[in-house]
Amino acid sequence: MSIQQPKTINWGIIGLGKIANKFAQDLLKVENTQLYAVASRHLDKANAFAETYSAIKAYDDYEVLARDPNIDAVYIATPNTFHNEHAILCLNHKKAVLCEKPFAMNLREVEEMIATAKANNTLLMEAMWTYFLPHYQFALKHIHEETFGRILKIEADFGFKAESIPTSRLFKKSLGGGSLLDIGIYPIFATLSTLGEPIHIESKATFFDNEVDASCLILFSYDNGVEAHLKSSLLEETPTEAIFYCERGRIKIHSRFHGPSSVSLISEGVKDTTDFDDTTNGYYHETLHFNQLLRDFKSESDIMTFDFSRKLIRLLDTVRLQIGLKYE
Repeated sequence: MSIQQPKTINWGIIGLGKIANKFAQDLLKVENTQLYAVASRHLDKANAFAETYSAIKAYDDYEVLARDPNIDAVYIATPNTFHNEHAILCLNHKKAVLCEKPFAMNLREVEEMIATAKANNTLLMEAMWTYFLPHYQFALKHIHEETFGRILKIEADFGFKAESIPTSRLFKKSLGGGSLLDIGIYPIFATLSTLGEPIHIESKATFFDNEVDASCLILFSYDNGVEAHLKSSLLEETPTEAIFYCERGRIKIHSRFHGPSSVSLISEGVKDTTDFDDTTNGYYHETLHFNQLLRDFKSESDIMTFDFSRKLIRLLDTVRLQIGLKYE
């Protein structure tokens, strides 16, 4: 009796920047998975990317990729301001969509994407890769099981000194640049995934001369007195850790907490550190999950749900409003 192999998932990638390269590297490690086509606005870039990662097709038109009948799923890695447009393009061609974070620029755009996915009965998921990483699931298990009791406080940050390159998307408002959407989303995610939505938010920010946010300080308050102190910065290197202070100890996710990392359980002077020795860039794990959803004919993740993505973008919208950040 032969064992039937799982269906091979043919992937397309739209937007071929730094993150797309890391995603493609991990895609090569996923069994029964093929990078079938890639698309860039520039054909020479698409051809070079396709050659590097053994993609069968290279396109200079996103719609042509979306129409390709051989593609099952599309990873969208274009700049933030295009996520909504490109996700909807692919969904309307019945292509499952894994869209980079932030899902879109605001709640209205996210709702439009979700409605389009439902109308087409097609899988859509925000690519919040951290949720699927073994070290983060390990930390969540101890938090939810209250290994050290309930959480009293969270400290989470993400900061690095960004190179001031005029062409970089990080410094362009028109592309949704700045610290909040690019890296501030991770400390906010860590808090939302452990404590849920806060009852009160206080935010302040500093800005570059072009009105792109350079850094954000955010305080989430909860009705039980718990607080989350969050920070993002493009001005300085920060520890980039997530620390959960509990009643009888601490759970510390080491740098960089949003990617493959290690976790320490600290209580009564004893520190027990688990290193997960992940040999991938980290995108491997969300791809495994997404592939299985597709094979099971699911239209929504049971981990990175639509409801969670709605809550996440609502928090980002609130912070943006408080600091006076407006995108073009």
